[in-house]
Amino acid sequence: MQRKLKITTIGGGSSYTPELIEGFIKRYDSLPINEMWLVDVEEGREKLEIVASLAQRMWDASGHKVKVHATLDRKEALKGADFVTTQFRVGQLEARMKDERIPAYYGFLGQETNGAGGIFKALRTVPVILDIVEDMKKYCPDAYLINFTNPSGMITEAIIRYGKWDKTIGLCNVPIVAIKEEPALIGKKEDELIYRFAGLNHFHWHKVYDLEGKDRTLEIARKLMDSKKGLPKNIFDIPFFMEQLEDMDMIPCGYHRYYYREEEMLNHALEEYKTIGTRAEQVKEIEDQLFELYKNPDLDKKPELLSERGGAYYSDAACEIINSIYNNKNTQMVVSTKNNGAIKYLPDDCVVEVTSLIGAKGATPLAFADFSPAEIGILQLMKNMELTVLEAAVTGSYGKLLQAFIINPLIKSGETSKTMLDEMLVANKKHLANFKETIEKLEASGVEIKDEKIRKICENK
Repeated sequence: MQRKLKITTIGGGSSYTPELIEGFIKRYDSLPINEMWLVDVEEGREKLEIVASLAQRMWDASGHKVKVHATLDRKEALKGADFVTTQFRVGQLEARMKDERIPAYYGFLGQETNGAGGIFKALRTVPVILDIVEDMKKYCPDAYLINFTNPSGMITEAIIRYGKWDKTIGLCNVPIVAIKEEPALIGKKEDELIYRFAGLNHFHWHKVYDLEGKDRTLEIARKLMDSKKGLPKNIFDIPFFMEQLEDMDMIPCGYHRYYYREEEMLNHALEEYKTIGTRAEQVKEIEDQLFELYKNPDLDKKPELLSERGGAYYSDAACEIINSIYNNKNTQMVVSTKNNGAIKYLPDDCVVEVTSLIGAKGATPLAFADFSPAEIGILQLMKNMELTVLEAAVTGSYGKLLQAFIINPLIKSGETSKTMLDEMLVANKKHLANFKETIEKLEASGVEIKDEKIRKICENK
């Protein structure tokens, strides 16, 4: 008889949690879960309670006897856990608004995982994830950590490099969306094509072959020019230049638009900032609607509106990773894990996002076809930018943080970007203890928040 499993989800009050529950229900015969613990912080208490009630109704409706626990006590939730999943946002959506609106005020891209916004999301998150890892060492030393917290690649790197927790796999929904939605463009089903991904989280490329080994990459790329298939809902649909795709003979992920079509993506983001609001403000409206639905005591399944949230398929993939590890399935999936030679142009010990086999020993990355100099150059720059951000997050070094800003391709270096950096530090002071002395000096020098909405958020806190 299989031993019953304990699953702990940190960030349990997330609107994504119902999809996670749905994925576990679907796999109950191979994943005999006994209890699920949903953990959150005091600010997320109300949402946690709403989500936990819905999660219990979903399990009850399934006929499986699984107990859902909701708690603010992370240590209690981690005790004896077999698997831990992380999907939290430090500072909640208000922090994301800071990441998007402050850069936009200065004419820069504000985005959750790219540019200045992505850097600051990492700065807030790294200390928290490292605290979680220390708790895991005490309370569930044999557990696997499945991370979806963004920026997923950098956070997974922090866990492995600074937390020394190798039983970690990072996850993102972007490759999953491509694999599920692209095949239909050439009249194929998902299981009739072979995908190979390599790069970094939100910065990867992929190639596609049919079962006879024929390369179908550019055929799909041409179809994508007139379709939104494979594109996450949170990314503005501006097509790549086909001539560039033909030269690289690969399909870039949706987030490459911020780098390959920077002018158009920035203009669109700034227009939204001035009119309907940034993505964080739009997501907040969707989340408000979702939680109203979640409150319904008759609701016992994932509502369709959740697909508009932007993280489609992620939770189902998280469940499949756990299933593959627990049952040693050696399933082929795209994850963030140690490079170990998969991409020869990056160090073996750094984290990359690559097609891997998932089994009892975790992720085994598969070697990728060669890159051209154009991809090698920007890939190495982005990886080293990430490593610089992480060192800044761990040490609290203003100089390292400034270096990360200067080398990031989406941040035009100079006095304006330094002013933006200082303002973002002050706006995020509650969650940046490692930068306490720097922030105090900046405040003493008169640094203040210029964007009116963000200033009000900071004043209310």
